Formats: sequence, structure tokens, C-alpha cells
Amino acid sequence: MTTAKELLMAYLQNINNADKAIALFADDAAIELPYLNSLGLPWRWSGKETLYKFLQNLPKTFPGFQFQNIQIHIDTPEQAFGEYEVECTVASTGRPYHQHYMGRLVAKDGKIVLLREALDLAQVAKSSFPNGVADLSKK
Repeated sequence: MTTAKELLMAYLQNINNADKAIALFADDAAIELPYLNSLGLPWRWSGKETLYKFLQNLPKTFPGFQFQNIQIHIDTPEQAFGEYEVECTVASTGRPYHQHYMGRLVAKDGKIVLLREALDLAQVAKSSFPNGVADLSKK
């Protein structure tokens, strides 16, 4: 049986390979980044087909996206919590994207059923919005 920590590590290591990453997820799984909602951005993706499209699009949206400095703080068979970072570029703006994520993974029957992540929203705006953080006042 695959533990939550093993699933989280496999996901983080295969983030740029949608075929390998999607195999880790249950059919009804979800990825959530709830704080993106405050920026008016989509924040929840569910179901294997939707997740697969999300994972396929990630390297196109963020060239060079690769998790690093991975630290796992909570490790139980069904749940893992970790922190990890990314340094890459946002394709649409050409700006650097330096992000520190915190993620909680829930596993059931050796598959990911939920991955919920928190991230620095100011960095999202600075890197991704046409006018950077100035666009936050318009949201």
C-alpha cells in the first residue's frame, strides 16, 4: 500500500509528467488552492479528466516548474503535510515566479483523494497579473 507521504513525494517529483502524476490520483480526486479564489482565479479542480488537463497545462503556463526544498512535517498513512518551493517563469508575462507552497495530501486505498495547497498570493499577482500587484486593487 502506498502511504500519503509516498504519494506526495511522487506527485512533487513528477509534476512535469502528467501521465505519471495522474496515475497517483483516485477517480474522484481533487486539487485545491483555496486562496486563489480571493484573486478571482479558479481554485478547485476535481475528477481525473480535469486534473489531467490541469497537470498537462502546468509546464506550459510555468516553464521550468519544479518543486524543490521539500520538507515533510506530518506523515501518517492517510495524510501528509509538507512545504515545498518553486522557482520558474510565468509564460504569459515572462516574469520570475518564486513560490513557497504548503500542502496537505489525503490518501485512500493508495491513491490521492485530495491535495490542498496554500501559497503566497502576492507572488501570484506580482508574477502573473499584467500590472503585477497593482491589479490587486481592481479585484
